[in-house]
Amino acid sequence: MTVQGRDSETAVLTTEETATRWSAGWSAPVQQPSSGFEENWSEKGFDHQSVRQVVRVTGGGTAARIRLSNRFGAKPLTVTAATLALAAEGAALRPGTLREVTFGGSRTVVVPAGGERVSDAVDVRVERFDGVAVTLFFAGATGPATFHAQAYTDSYRATGDRTGETGDEGFEERTHSWYYLSDVELSGEGAVRETVVAFGDSITDGFGSTVGADRRYPDALAERLAADGGAWGVVNAGIGGNLVLHDSPWYGERAVGRFERDVLDRPGVRSVIVFAGLNDIGFSEVDLPTYKPDPDVDVAQLIAGYRDLIRRAHARGVRVVGATMLPFKGAEYHTPRAEAKRVALNEWIRTSGEYDAVADFAAALAAPGDEESLDAAYDSGDHKHPNDAGYRVMAHAVDLRSL
Repeated sequence: MTVQGRDSETAVLTTEETATRWSAGWSAPVQQPSSGFEENWSEKGFDHQSVRQVVRVTGGGTAARIRLSNRFGAKPLTVTAATLALAAEGAALRPGTLREVTFGGSRTVVVPAGGERVSDAVDVRVERFDGVAVTLFFAGATGPATFHAQAYTDSYRATGDRTGETGDEGFEERTHSWYYLSDVELSGEGAVRETVVAFGDSITDGFGSTVGADRRYPDALAERLAADGGAWGVVNAGIGGNLVLHDSPWYGERAVGRFERDVLDRPGVRSVIVFAGLNDIGFSEVDLPTYKPDPDVDVAQLIAGYRDLIRRAHARGVRVVGATMLPFKGAEYHTPRAEAKRVALNEWIRTSGEYDAVADFAAALAAPGDEESLDAAYDSGDHKHPNDAGYRVMAHAVDLRSL
């Protein structure tokens, strides 16, 4: 069944297609090692340790595979062993679901510096919104780890090879980041054909949402699509602090630089929601070391960046939904100059006609009678990131027919 307003073609894979076709079940953009927003394990990496990571998929299937990235590694990465299972509570696994993951038939895989590796298919039944636990064991020192800084859920670390253990014993250390794991893809009976990608910065990533509760706006959008009968998934391509036009050692490769890898190269991409730019206009307003580089970006430069994303998406047959930037009065980098840029950019997003559709997040979350401020009911406390309720409102501001 499809969302009302779409064509009548089902988005569920046929039996014939499942033999070769994969869909995006979960994805996270990778970043270079850094201390990030909170303590994590990326700068030191792992040595004779196992890391167990739990991710929630937005599709289902009867087979799964994982993608490991060593994009920012200075040397080849040896993953000695890996397993996949359905998650229970914490680091524990559901009984009977543990599967060994192989790469070209081998239990051990070497991922070249700057490269990635995709596993063989794993025979496991996965339902929509299941938690999938991937456990990686590193027998030797990895060096600094390619990772995704802000997962807003727990990842677990233990000494030794714990890939075959179904309990949570030994997994006593926790962090809120993902390491090396960039994708979980699904195939087989019930797998979806098409994917919506939410692309942006920390608001897309879920900053301010409840940790471990999957209450980011892309999560809420996926749940809304499922409730409406939509048979496609939603993956989150947000990076906290990300800039449209400039790379950052803390906040990842610029949006125009990572768009191909993090959006267009995902399997079955149907549409993308572009929600970015606030950091570009805000970082230059304050002098903070973590906000470097902070060039003074003007409206015309950001519009050129948006147009580049639109052009490249359309060239690949992908629809683009433009999202307006949220009000942020009271935030550390709000100034009259930054506000004027936001207003001008939002006007262009709403009226230019260059996007296929618009999601007016700014209007949905603005305080009554004050378009420069977030509604207090939706403010996480820093006056620019929503709380769980705000993220739900954002998901409902997306016209499902536009996807």
